[in-house]
Amino acid sequence: MPPPRPARTRTGRPPVTSRAQIMEAARRLIDRDGWEKLTLRRLATELGIGTTTLYHHVRDKEDLMVQLITDHADRMPHPELPDNPRERIIVAAIAIHDALAALPWAAEALTVDGFLGRLGDTALWHVETIVAGAVAHGCTPEQAVDVFRNIWYYTVGEILVRARTANHRHLDREKLLNQQKLRFDNRDSTQLPHLAAIGNQWPTLASRDIYPQGLRAFVDGLLSHATTDTAPLSR
Repeated sequence: MPPPRPARTRTGRPPVTSRAQIMEAARRLIDRDGWEKLTLRRLATELGIGTTTLYHHVRDKEDLMVQLITDHADRMPHPELPDNPRERIIVAAIAIHDALAALPWAAEALTVDGFLGRLGDTALWHVETIVAGAVAHGCTPEQAVDVFRNIWYYTVGEILVRARTANHRHLDREKLLNQQKLRFDNRDSTQLPHLAAIGNQWPTLASRDIYPQGLRAFVDGLLSHATTDTAPLSR
């Protein structure tokens, strides 16, 4: 009688199903291949598990994006908040900007209304801080929401423009600058005198990071409008 055959053991990586390892694998794929090429099938392959197993943790690519941003927010320390409500708003907004700027692939998702409602409590701490700061400054709750929404649109717009610009870095830089210069250098100075005067300085001026300065001016205007005018901020 032949001896019993030994049981076959599974080779390769064991199935990985923890949220932390899924997030790590997704970030690794994004860094290596870009967000556009990330699919749940490729993520499952990277983890060494079946796609069906992955669906127990992630519903679709949009859900994966929400989880990645929430995970990123969970690992970011909250900034120390000053006593002044206006300064608290600015500090929280800059923290949002800096956190999201580290995830340029997320820019597209941030343009969808209702996206914030899917984030976890940790990520919403910044929203709470801005709304609370506006109320403490004298805004009604409704005005405070308008203050946040306007700051949110300003911040997301800045991130989206920079993210899309970064996606075109494969273009020859000199060629890109020359294309931008032509827009103003050869324009009719009688029709566009100020742009023509700026000329080839535009690319340099436009590439400066002036988000903090713009934010401060924007917040001052929003708060001043909200506390001196009963009309809603949003249209």
